[in-house]
Parts: sequence; C-alpha cells; structure tokens
Amino acid sequence: MQRIRGRCRVPGCLLTLLCACVLATPGHAASGPASAFVAASPSTPPAPTVIVLGFLGGFVARDEPHHPEVQLIQNLRREYSSDVYFELFENRKVGSAYNTILKLLGTGSTQEAQDQGKPPVQIVLFGHSWGASAVVALSRKLQRAGIPVALTVQIDSVAKPFHNDWLIPANVLQAVNFYQTRGLIHGRSKIVAADPAHTAILGNFLREYKGEPSQCSGLSWRARFLSKGHNQIECDPRIWSEVKTLLRPHLPNPVVSDTGPRKQELPTPRNIPAEASAGQTSESALTIHHIDY
Repeated sequence: MQRIRGRCRVPGCLLTLLCACVLATPGHAASGPASAFVAASPSTPPAPTVIVLGFLGGFVARDEPHHPEVQLIQNLRREYSSDVYFELFENRKVGSAYNTILKLLGTGSTQEAQDQGKPPVQIVLFGHSWGASAVVALSRKLQRAGIPVALTVQIDSVAKPFHNDWLIPANVLQAVNFYQTRGLIHGRSKIVAADPAHTAILGNFLREYKGEPSQCSGLSWRARFLSKGHNQIECDPRIWSEVKTLLRPHLPNPVVSDTGPRKQELPTPRNIPAEASAGQTSESALTIHHIDY
C-alpha cells in the first residue's frame, strides 16, 4: 500500500511542473493582467529646463517661513510651471544639493545631455551669508563634474572656516555679489573670476542702510548688536526683488504674472557691456555701487 502511494506522487509532481512551465512561457506572460499593469505605468517625468537652488544662512532651517529666501522660492513656484525646479537647502547640505542636480540632469554633465539630444539645462544658485559661501562650494563641485552654472548670486557672503567664497570657478558664466560693511558680521566686499575669459562678474554692489527696513523690526537685541547690517540686507525686500530681476532672463515666461512694481534694474545678460557678456569682465561691470536706502 505504501508502494502504491509513492508511485501516485510522481504523476502529480510532473503535472505541477508542466503547468508551471506553461504559465512561465513568454506568450502566457504577455497576455495576462500583469502586462496591462506594466503598460499603464507612468513614464519618467521630463527633466526641468532650469534648476534654481538657494542656500540659507546660519542655522536657519529650509522651511523657516519668516525668512525671505523661503518666501521667494514659494512665490517662484506659484509663478512658474513645473519646467523649472526650485528648491532651498541649509548651507551645510551642499552634498545633497549636488546629488539633486545630478538626479535632475539624469546624466554626468550637460554636455552628455546635449549629445543625447536633450535641451541644455540652466543652473542658477543664490544664497545669503554661509549660504552664499555654499553657492561657491557647490559651483566647484559642479566644475569637477563638468557641469556649467549659468548664474551665482551671493548676498553678504560669509566664508566658513577653510572655505573660499571670493574666487568664482570658471564653470560659472555670470556672478554677482551684494554686501554691506557694518557690524561684526559683514559680507565679502569683492568677488573675482578665476578665469575672466569664461566668467563675467556682473558687479559687487554695496548696500548702506540709513534707516532700518520695516521688515527688520522683529530682530532680537543680540542680532541688532552683533549683526544688524547683516540681518538688514537679508530682510530688505528690495534685495530679493533685485535677485528676482537677475533670475528672470534665465526663466521661461511665468504662468502667473508678477504684477508688482518693477525695481531697480541691475546688469543682466541683456544690458551688461558686450565685452562682459562675452566673458571678458569690464571695468564698468566691476564697479562697486554704493546705494543708500
């Protein structure tokens, strides 16, 4: 009886194996419901045409709603389509910002992207204080990867220890610097191009404040004593309006129009001297402008 039972197991195993092989053949796999699921899976979203990254100063978190950098990014996201990528990082997250750019590009360099028939992606970086120093640090990392940067904007740049925030690497096409000189903490007064043949310095702009901007009224006494000017230039809305003016030539047409008043125009690719736009930094482009508010 035991022998009969053992013999009966063999046909059952063969039948099971036969069914498994039939179901695993390509013809059966392609005709099942699983293939419909794969066909319906979403495609990879297209890469953005412009990448705009900002860096915050000090120990400010990226989602701190009272800082103008956060408000600027929020406004830009509302105004422009998904073709433009906007993001903020803490100044210590240079590596994360770098990896984000690589992921968005989907390739090792913009030259490889162009070789693959993809449109070139413009990268714009801005930051305040340590965040401005992070802008230069990220630009250097991108240079080593062969990735150009269309524009860098530094606002009262303060270098971290062992960091260089004044020498702009040659992969940056255009750079601009805003600074003030009052208080214990004040920004870099001048940035220069490592290679003037490739980088145009649009200007080093001095800001002096005779009166305190109303947006700075909530500063603590420590901030007023130690870094009053450094905080004034950050919370001054006119600075961020000028930053937006500098960004505009690199952005597509907005989906939602900015109906606010036009602020002072700064040198941009459309109105800087011809020799500066070609990469040769001119004396007028390097003029330090002193504007009292």
